[in-house]
Amino acid sequence: MAAVRFARTALAVAVLGATTASHAAPAASMQEKMLAEMKRLAERVEKLEQRNAELESRLAAATAPSPALTKRIEALEQANHELTAGLESDRITEREPELVTRLKAVEAKTDAIASPSKLAEALDGITVEGSVGAVAQRINGGARESGKHESVLTWRGDVGITLPAGDIGGGKGEFFTHLRFGQGDGFSGLKPTFTGAFNSLAFQAGGGSQETYAIVAEAYYQLSTPLGEDGEKSPHTLQFNVGKMDPFVFFDQNTIADNEAEKFLNNVFVHNPLLDSGGAVGADDYGFTPGVRLAYRNESGKPDWWQVSLAAFGAGEGAKFGRSFDQPFVIGQLEYGLKAYGLDGNYRLYAWRNGQYEGFDGSHSATTGWGLSVDQRVDEDVTLFARYGQSTKGKAAFDRAFTVGAEVTGDAWGRGADTVGMAWAWLRSSRDFRDAAPLLTGFGYDARGAEQVAELYYRWHLNKQLSLTPDLQYVRRAAANPDADSITTVGLRALYAF
Repeated sequence: MAAVRFARTALAVAVLGATTASHAAPAASMQEKMLAEMKRLAERVEKLEQRNAELESRLAAATAPSPALTKRIEALEQANHELTAGLESDRITEREPELVTRLKAVEAKTDAIASPSKLAEALDGITVEGSVGAVAQRINGGARESGKHESVLTWRGDVGITLPAGDIGGGKGEFFTHLRFGQGDGFSGLKPTFTGAFNSLAFQAGGGSQETYAIVAEAYYQLSTPLGEDGEKSPHTLQFNVGKMDPFVFFDQNTIADNEAEKFLNNVFVHNPLLDSGGAVGADDYGFTPGVRLAYRNESGKPDWWQVSLAAFGAGEGAKFGRSFDQPFVIGQLEYGLKAYGLDGNYRLYAWRNGQYEGFDGSHSATTGWGLSVDQRVDEDVTLFARYGQSTKGKAAFDRAFTVGAEVTGDAWGRGADTVGMAWAWLRSSRDFRDAAPLLTGFGYDARGAEQVAELYYRWHLNKQLSLTPDLQYVRRAAANPDADSITTVGLRALYAF
């Protein structure tokens, strides 16, 4: 097309030139020259047009895809389709392109490298706590029927796992399970005492001392639901528990006298003696029982708070899943926590009824009673505690129990993580027991007054996980026998906890 435009322009110039030349030459001569020039230009234009047609033909031929090229394009499109389809699927098959297989292999390796973060995400909300403790003790001959000293070694392990159990409305659900295992059953052949155990840490399953296996001590569900329009920030909370539990986790708590693995070993100081040593709680042989609990907590007066709770637990054979859930152990508790001058205190008042209580004479009848548990920090380094229990019905060997004690931290001697614990207990024999004791098998004496128990320990922290605790216990007038020899035990507890 450019050649055509050039020819036309040249023709116009020639015509213009010919017209101009006509003024200097004759008309005939000029006409012949013009015709010859026009013919020459026309031939040139024709050649240019032919050349242009040839070029257009060659261009069209060059741009048209060949059959081979068309086939290659179709193959590439098919391969691209297979690649896209393979990458969109997480599965690996033998029909996939090699490139897809390699890419997925790389992704798998990348996921493996990132697996710690994925594992952390999967474990979010799961907490695990555990401890292993061992106790070596020696008791004097006055405590045993044989009159000989006895030394024993026991150990126990505990693992507690809390799992998230989803939400129900605004409530947060959790599932808690507790495994316990150990060996060693403590002292044997002891004379009668109101004290239930000199070593509350001792645990041995039914298989005996040569077999060690874990029991499912606790397994229960808990739902905590905030009340009101403030959602999770509400100071009002309703809590519900159902499953196999340790009743003392929720009742008769005490800051410095409720953990035999870390604090006092004698069980008259671990829990209310009437409930634990006296057996009014009615739990199984290991101290656990199925039950249901409901509690309301009010924290509107922060830092002070108060809580009321009510629960029913299996008692007797019901605690061992051996019969229906009738005549349960029922307990209600009112709690109040305060912070005065920066010092924490907790006050708990509770009452109970056990429809299947086993009395000191082997009889089964209902028992009722009430108790009080108090712990109050009176100084940055000193916390005091006291418990009182009173039986109002039932054949209990002792119907009054009072315990008092203190815990002192080691700041004064440069060992702030260490603690010293001391406690004293008074267990008064009941009138029914005093009347029956002279005729009861295993007793046969005139019971009077009260059994008195004292305990002293020093907890030495080796590091955050390890501690050693020398322990000394003393019992006077065991089982209210005025002629009974005094009992002394010395021991050492080692504990690893995480």
